[in-house]
Amino acid sequence: MSLNRPTVSSSKRGSGHPLKRAQVGVGLIEVLIAVLVLSIGILGIAALQTRALSDNGSSLNRSAATAATYSIIEAMRLDRAAAVTGLAYNITVTTNACPAQGATLATYQLSQWCNFQLGNFLGKTSTTSGTVACPNTGTGLCTITIQFDDSKASGGVTNFRLVTTAQL
Repeated sequence: MSLNRPTVSSSKRGSGHPLKRAQVGVGLIEVLIAVLVLSIGILGIAALQTRALSDNGSSLNRSAATAATYSIIEAMRLDRAAAVTGLAYNITVTTNACPAQGATLATYQLSQWCNFQLGNFLGKTSTTSGTVACPNTGTGLCTITIQFDDSKASGGVTNFRLVTTAQL
């Protein structure tokens, strides 16, 4: 059994449709453009991730500062008699030079607050400080101010201030 196959003359080989010949190599250009677009997208995601990490660190610092203000307020409530007079707790502490633990409850609490809560969480630098202001009015109204460097966050400032006022 023989198959009748048409023979193709050599003059017709390689002569395809004219548009097919003009499109040779277009697939490679399309792949290169797709890789370029994908690379730009991946770089954008990496930049977004970096910004999210710095903002997350800023949020952690602000939460730690808020917890530190509540901590010293609760410590002052424990020693309310000394705090209301305005003598024992009116102080500004800087975390690179915290006060020594003294013989009174107030000096012990301020030293612990400066060393462990402010210093460990916000950094032991000259720019991190905490101020306790309890005017001698007998009302027990005190203001706690914590200042620290928050410039690593997007839109952050060098001297971020958190102010909390509380009634003892």
